[in-house]
Amino acid sequence: MTVTSGALRSRTDLCTAIENELSGLIGKRASAATAYGPHFTRLWELAGHNVLGGKFVRPLLLMESYEALHQPGTNHRETAISIAAAIELLHYSFLLHDDVIDGDLVRRGHPNLIGSLLAEAQALPRNSVEGTREGSDLHWAQTGGILMGDMLLAATHQAFARADLPHTLRLRLLDLLEHTINETVAGEQLDVGLGDGIIDPQLETILVMCGYKTATYTFELPLRAAAALAGADFAVENALATAGRHLGLAFQLQDDLLSTFGDPRRHGKDPFSDLREGKETAIIAHARTTASWVEIEPFFGRPELNGAECERVRRQLADCGAETFVNGLIREQMQAFTDLLDSTIPPGVCRVLLDLAGQLEGRQS
Repeated sequence: MTVTSGALRSRTDLCTAIENELSGLIGKRASAATAYGPHFTRLWELAGHNVLGGKFVRPLLLMESYEALHQPGTNHRETAISIAAAIELLHYSFLLHDDVIDGDLVRRGHPNLIGSLLAEAQALPRNSVEGTREGSDLHWAQTGGILMGDMLLAATHQAFARADLPHTLRLRLLDLLEHTINETVAGEQLDVGLGDGIIDPQLETILVMCGYKTATYTFELPLRAAAALAGADFAVENALATAGRHLGLAFQLQDDLLSTFGDPRRHGKDPFSDLREGKETAIIAHARTTASWVEIEPFFGRPELNGAECERVRRQLADCGAETFVNGLIREQMQAFTDLLDSTIPPGVCRVLLDLAGQLEGRQS
C-alpha cells in the first residue's frame, strides 16, 4: 500500500497526540515519585525515556482502526487516545517483566531499564570495609524492572478505569484488558516452561504460546478496543480479533526467524541469544523432527556457546529445512489473515491492516 503525504501527516499527528498523552501519564507519576526519594524518581525517569522512544505500533493500530471504523453518533476520539497510550504502558510493563525473566540487559542495541540501573549501581563508590554482596548490583537492577513493571500495570488499569465512557463500555474495555493480561501471562508461563523443559516442546504448544504472548496484546486488544470505542458491530470486532491473531502469529514467527537468521546490526539483539538460552521456537520444533537434531542438540541451550559454534548450529538449522518450514507457517498465517478481509471488515480498516501486513515483507527488525 502506498502511503500518501496526507496519511503521513495523519500518522505524525497521531504520534504527537499519543506521545503527549504518555508524557502526561508518566510526568504526573514522576512528579509524585519525588516524595519517595531519588531512587524511586529515577525509575520513572528511565521508564519515561524508554516508553517515549518506542514505535507506537499498538496505539497507532488502535487509533487508525478507530478512525476507519468510527460510526456517526459516537465521539470517543480523545478517550481512544488515552486508551491507546495506556496500551503502550501495558506493552512496556510486559517488556520489563520479560527482561527480568530472560536476564536481558539490552534492547534494540541499547541498555534497557535494568541495564541502565545496573551500570549506575556499578559506578557508585563502594565502602572498602563493608563491600557489597556478590550479585547485589544485578539484584537491585532487576528489582527495579519488576517494580516498574508492576507500577505500569497499575497505571494501565487506572487509565482504563477512569476513561470518560458510558459504564457498560468502560466495563467492556476493562474485560478486554483483563483477558489480555491473562493470555499474556499464560503465554509467558508457557514460554518459560518450554525453555526449562517442564512443558513438552510440541509445535502446537509453541504456536499457542506465540499467540498468547504476542498476538493478543499487540493486535487483538488494539483492534477490539478500536471497534468497541467506534461503535462497530460485534461481528466486526470478532472478525478483526481473528485477523489480528493470524497477523500477530505471523509477526512472532518472523521475530523468531530474525533472532536466529537475521542481521544483528539491523535488529539490535544478540544474534545467538535464542540458541544459548535454549528458546523453544517453531524453528527448533521442526529441527527436532529431522536427522540433523542429533548434531544440533548438544549445542542447544548452552550459555557458553562461542560464535563459531553458534554459526555452525545456525547453518545446520537452515540446512535441515527449519528456516523454510517457518517461512511456510508465516505464509499460512498471512493467507488466513487475507481470507478474512472480506465484506465483514469495512474497507477503511482493511487498508489499515494491509498496510501493517505489508511491513512484514522484508522486515529486518
